[in-house]
Amino acid sequence: MEMKVISSLEYQPPSIKAGYTDHILQVDLESYTISQLNLPLDFKDRYIGGRGYALKLIWDGTSENTRYDSPENLLVMASGPLGNEPRFPGSGKFIVGTISPLTDTFVDSNIGGHFAPLLKLCGFDALAISGISHKEVVLTVDSDKGIIQIAEAPSFGEETDSGALSYGEALLKYVNNGEFDENIAAVTAGIGALNTRFGIINSLFYDRRRGRIRSKQAGRGGTGTVMRTKGLKAVTVRSSLPRIGANNPVDARGVKEAGASLKRVVSQVDPRQLRLSSWGTPILIEYMDKYHILPVNNYQYGQHPDAKAIFAEVFLDRYFAKKIPDGCYKGCNLACAKGAEDITLQYGPQAHRKVGIDGPEYETAGAVTSMGIFDPQFIMEYNWYCDQYGLDTISMGVTTSFLMECVQRGYLSEREIGYELAWGNLESANRLLHETAIGKGFGKICSQGVHRAKAWVAEQYAKNAGLPLDRVTQELNKFSMETKGLEFSMYITKESLAQQGGYGFALKGPQHDEAWLIFIDQVHKELPTFETKAQALKWFPLIRTWFNAVGLCKLPWIDVRHPEAASTENPAQNLPTLAYYVQYLNATLGSNKTLQDVLDDSERLYLIQKLINLRHGKGTRSSDQIPLRAMGPAFFNEYEARSDYYDAWLTDQLGEGQMPDEPRDRHALITKLRKEAYERLCDAVYKEKGYSPDGVPMPETLEKFDLLDEKALNLL
Repeated sequence: MEMKVISSLEYQPPSIKAGYTDHILQVDLESYTISQLNLPLDFKDRYIGGRGYALKLIWDGTSENTRYDSPENLLVMASGPLGNEPRFPGSGKFIVGTISPLTDTFVDSNIGGHFAPLLKLCGFDALAISGISHKEVVLTVDSDKGIIQIAEAPSFGEETDSGALSYGEALLKYVNNGEFDENIAAVTAGIGALNTRFGIINSLFYDRRRGRIRSKQAGRGGTGTVMRTKGLKAVTVRSSLPRIGANNPVDARGVKEAGASLKRVVSQVDPRQLRLSSWGTPILIEYMDKYHILPVNNYQYGQHPDAKAIFAEVFLDRYFAKKIPDGCYKGCNLACAKGAEDITLQYGPQAHRKVGIDGPEYETAGAVTSMGIFDPQFIMEYNWYCDQYGLDTISMGVTTSFLMECVQRGYLSEREIGYELAWGNLESANRLLHETAIGKGFGKICSQGVHRAKAWVAEQYAKNAGLPLDRVTQELNKFSMETKGLEFSMYITKESLAQQGGYGFALKGPQHDEAWLIFIDQVHKELPTFETKAQALKWFPLIRTWFNAVGLCKLPWIDVRHPEAASTENPAQNLPTLAYYVQYLNATLGSNKTLQDVLDDSERLYLIQKLINLRHGKGTRSSDQIPLRAMGPAFFNEYEARSDYYDAWLTDQLGEGQMPDEPRDRHALITKLRKEAYERLCDAVYKEKGYSPDGVPMPETLEKFDLLDEKALNLL
């Protein structure tokens, strides 16, 4: 079988110098043209890489009228100057940026694997894809042969073609003469990405220790949906150049020293803290259950007696291969990316098949608990099927749990769904998953995500009950766990005002990758005042934006606290570890940046993203509002489940004030106080960030970063 080549470009791969190639690969699928953009010298200084490159390209190349399926919408894959260095932990990360099918504004999703390091070795800091192909295509970038091609997507059989994992595996073997190789990687999107708004992109790479293709995911915001909408089924990259030292840093010794210092802290401290290297992120399930943060039954309850059935030790003992070190990329000794081999599927259309499964991460397990299900086998299979179909496990789970609660509260019935959809009903949750992926039955409603499913439910119920649509919508808003159109990631925020802000102010929507403050606020009590919360809600998103710009994983910083951090003014910032990152940056670039310089560079990117949100109607205070359930007990049953706790909290708030006698009055007062607290937080955070009371950047804030041009002024 020969691929039918549509367009090709022979090229000489640009070399990497001080972390950059200064080239972007541009592909237009409308005209099937391939070109190289040679970046001006100051571009990397202002926009860094990764999220920054995606933001700048999309800010310049799209308009307020651009939607996810517009031909001019860009799909950008980019790492940054610090990606691709095995001597430093967590350097395999990149982002996928685009206009989201869920939020209708900019979204980026963080992803690991070998794709971005190999893309850089192929000579490109980023891949920018525009246009829409009228046929399904694949893109191949082969620096060994010096050729880039767009070709008609080959077929490997109906069953293989529909799966993101199976198709990518077949394609990688096909383009590499029937063999797997660590020097070739791919990104793919499956059939679920064609049929939903929350499709993901899988990053596939060969793991020689396990002897199979493994995957990581760009899960949030519908990046895979954009990829498949463009007619792009897969991208492969190949380079045989060595990885160690490939960034050609200015100070190779400095890079080695910074990496060795961080690896030493990880190896010494992680076994005494979260133990991610042993357990992976499922270790968080036990912590979240203990502190009432597990999103049980659509975030109604924070813990459950059955949660112990899915604690990390269950996955470790029953599924994970204990003796194989697992990292997203070479050289990461945190190695938290767990996987399982030879798992026999019990559910769904591929029951009885044996598969390898990558994960689950905590977020996937949390998504299943949001449906009231505590079955480790189902979690493993839910993980695999979502990856195979190309579905975001978070959006899929939260949309399912929202619809389950609509049934619980009488807004939906079995007649409308076609079957029973109830808490803990594994069979119905499984059925809805597969219907959603293939675009059949009630899956067509689920496939739209919470925001649009809510509108459908409200319209149906209002019509059938003879009620005003806005009244029904207001009730659904209380428990529809989305903001800006994106589903919440898997943490209950009722008792963490800082994390409520972390979700509400997150520019892409409520995703923990912008500000994960729940532990330092709710558990460690390190943010006791409005002032400290506001400061954290400016500082943490900026440093996290920087990680997404330079091509690094955040976990060795945020989840492995340096022993010396306790003696610093703000232990939660983990400044001793951040010093290693700044050292690595300066050694790579030959710069002399301070941590404040890093934050300033990041703030410029953050403000560009804020401007894009404003342009698309998602940048003011109204877009930062969160559902009532994110603030506290939205309904009386939630109050009843923890009445002693809530009564004690209310007593503390009232001081000398009189405690209401009736429990329902107490619940109403708690709701009122929680709403008021969130509004005060908005005021404090906007002031800290240099915004107006409506959440819009002040002119002087933009001017500080040379962003106050006519384009920006028109949005203020």
